Amino acid sequence: MRLIDLRSDTVTHPTPAMRRAMADADVGDDVFGDDPTVNALEERAAALLGKEAGLFVTSGSQGNLVSLMGHLARGQEAIAALESHIVNDEAAGHAVVVGASVRTLRSAPDGTMDLDEIAESFRDPSDPHEPITGLVAIENTHAHSCGQPLTAAYTRAVADVAHEHGVPLHVDGARFWNAVVALGVDPKDLAGPADSVTFCLSKGLACPIGSVVVGSRDFIWRARRARKLLGGGMRQVGVLAAAGLIALSDGPDGTIARLAEDHANARRLAEGLAGLDGVVSPGGIAQPTPGRLDPDRAVTDFVVFRVQRDRAAFLAALEARGVLMVAYPHGTIRAVTHYGIDAADVDATVAAVREALAETTVEAATSGSARV
Repeated sequence: MRLIDLRSDTVTHPTPAMRRAMADADVGDDVFGDDPTVNALEERAAALLGKEAGLFVTSGSQGNLVSLMGHLARGQEAIAALESHIVNDEAAGHAVVVGASVRTLRSAPDGTMDLDEIAESFRDPSDPHEPITGLVAIENTHAHSCGQPLTAAYTRAVADVAHEHGVPLHVDGARFWNAVVALGVDPKDLAGPADSVTFCLSKGLACPIGSVVVGSRDFIWRARRARKLLGGGMRQVGVLAAAGLIALSDGPDGTIARLAEDHANARRLAEGLAGLDGVVSPGGIAQPTPGRLDPDRAVTDFVVFRVQRDRAAFLAALEARGVLMVAYPHGTIRAVTHYGIDAADVDATVAAVREALAETTVEAATSGSARV
């Protein structure tokens, strides 16, 4: 039985072109700056997003962490969404490692924070009781709103608020390229207003490991020092960076444009699930309107829904049929399409969900933890 793994787009395997490039990679010691493949990847990423420099890091979490360390002094505070990866899914690294607090704001169903609320959240630096606001961070795409892409206009508006208060804007762009493809925009326009952006290679772009942080040369130097402090200085890591160069390349081997296939498959899955009795709106910011699942919410690679069944039993019944999904916050379930999943897999998933629904009893859904 073929396993259809929809737990996350992190389960992708590298493409054949990536495997060849990794085997043949020209390498050196990256801590000394001597790995030509890493250097080429960092330059390519910076150029694509219109920034001065880039930094190859091990993961999206490390990318966010070195960015926070590059922007914030100990005791400062960032403004970020309550339902964001930095707040919920990075083991409180902002507090433990950076020594910074986060002032959290609620997100709208489109993944945005209210601009007036952002402006009102800046602390009074003359009051010794309050931390000093040092950063605004947004997440694009915004995972907990069902992977909604944030527009360039919104990013610019948030950057204007941040810059008016004298602080930088960081974009946690783990799925930045999904936003680029879904919105049909130039990546430079989407990244342009931000002072730093991090994006994952190891999600929809199908690389085995890594993320890239981009920004000004001065910022990247601070982030590089932070990477070293975290133990993230790698040596002959061009064998991994080579896959990233393939992912970001033009032509048939690049994996950016093919993200549109993932988006189409997510929409196909949402449409199939919406027609099943027992599948309902996830509620919250993922789909605030009650009733059946709305396929229009699936605009990138995420499908978030709720079942009118015992959730754990449903997921177990689904796994027994060769389909993996993951428990998501607030009693929901998430499925993510990615490289290696095709339309036939989506149709097989809908059939498996129908059978799993019929097998499991009707009970209130239980809450669970998020997954990346």
